[in-house]
Amino acid sequence: MLTLHTLQPASGASKQRKRVGRGNGSGHGNYSCRGMKGQRSRSGVSGLKRMALKKAMLQIPKLRGFHSDKPKYQVVNLAALNGLFKDGAMITAEALLKAGLISETKKVKLLADGELKLKNLQIKGLKLSATALTQLEKLGGKAE
Repeated sequence: MLTLHTLQPASGASKQRKRVGRGNGSGHGNYSCRGMKGQRSRSGVSGLKRMALKKAMLQIPKLRGFHSDKPKYQVVNLAALNGLFKDGAMITAEALLKAGLISETKKVKLLADGELKLKNLQIKGLKLSATALTQLEKLGGKAE
């Protein structure tokens, strides 16, 4: 009967790893299958060097510089709001997502590029630059 505790790999699909350096009775004692002298017998020689892969690794171009794991802010300019919203609208990340200005609702920031023409806007849960905030307040809007 096939149950979880009776499962085992097919014959020949897996093999025991070679345990070296465990005494002469094992057949892999003394020099641990490395021979007597030479660079390959010493410790600290990378396996890549032995397999002639080190030269290939050095020749492959690498990405340079620092790449942060932290997500970047999605930027929306105030001028982009003019055609998509009406005066007195409540602007949230969900509203911007619905309007197609951002791709996800995480980390959104409004910048003051262009001129805002809408009056009495209410912005909730979004980060604003200092100039965007002054432009918003000049037109009677407020940010929470």
